[in-house]
Amino acid sequence: MGELRISSRVDSVSFTRRELTGALGDSVTVLPIVVAVGALTELSLARMLLGFGAFQIIWGLWYGLPVSVEPMKALAALAIGGTLGAAELAVAGLLAGVALVAIGATGSLDRIARYVGEPVTRGVQLAVALILLRTGVGLGVGDPALALAGVVAAGAVVLAGYRRASALVVLALGLALALRSTGVPALALPSLTLSLPDPAGLTAGAAEATAAQLAMTVGNAAVATALLLSEYYDADVTPDDLATSMGAMNLAAVPLGALPMCHGSGGVAGKHAFGARTAGANVLLGGLYGLAALGTAAVTAFPTTVLGVVLALVALELGRSAFSTDDLATTVAVGALGLVTNVGVAFVVGVGWWVVRDRFSL
Repeated sequence: MGELRISSRVDSVSFTRRELTGALGDSVTVLPIVVAVGALTELSLARMLLGFGAFQIIWGLWYGLPVSVEPMKALAALAIGGTLGAAELAVAGLLAGVALVAIGATGSLDRIARYVGEPVTRGVQLAVALILLRTGVGLGVGDPALALAGVVAAGAVVLAGYRRASALVVLALGLALALRSTGVPALALPSLTLSLPDPAGLTAGAAEATAAQLAMTVGNAAVATALLLSEYYDADVTPDDLATSMGAMNLAAVPLGALPMCHGSGGVAGKHAFGARTAGANVLLGGLYGLAALGTAAVTAFPTTVLGVVLALVALELGRSAFSTDDLATTVAVGALGLVTNVGVAFVVGVGWWVVRDRFSL
């Protein structure tokens, strides 16, 4: 593949084979979650893909780096599990957007992070993983033979050394089955209409979900992402910079029907591991998301059993990183509480415990 370079903010933008494979490294967790939301909720898959495509390109060129654009996983998991309705999801996305803009503008991220505590953040992450796993198992039991086929396919990919790509491969299997029953969908440009969320979505559940999501966002999408961008690309991007861009992204995109989005250290690591070194990866991936948005009719025929396997694989990957914690007991307790109650309650209890623990050196 030839190489084309364009002047950019921090570095050149390259369109090479490595940038293309790097782009795919950021899609590994994005596509399974987005397809699941499209299949199990009333949100438009096409609009969600357009949102991811647009902001992959916008933030790639803005930062001049292969930054990630991922779903806000706590909010997505609650929507997939049926805990958050579409109106509540939109309200939560806007609330998170306002909070992140305020945090970034005041430079207060470091002060907030001290009160949350990394084990509490990991516990919320574990709770999200357990909710996704529960939903995935519930969907997978409908057709055990097909679920087993998905598990075998995923196992083969893991044994081949591509663990993070296992969910993407099973997703491709489900898409092939859907296309077999529907045929190749006709291409159509999705309509984009600006609409404010229903005020009925402003519920306690939406507020709790927002708090839980912000716990993950502070640690993973801002602090950890800034550290990786510095380590991999020697880039001077602060956590508050990332908070501001995430907030602005959601305030602009959620009213257009997009899924609440954030940056993320996992996406940055995935892009780097698969070869991305410039914002060209973002431009390529944004274009691919845009093309995918033109033909999404097959999602209605996507086998829910295969979707269950996909969600279970995403849950296992998310849970695996959640156990990278300095306080396993706190992480597990917050995760278990989030599963049996809700992630908002788990977050509040976890922060309360962390403040008490820190104050009295428990």
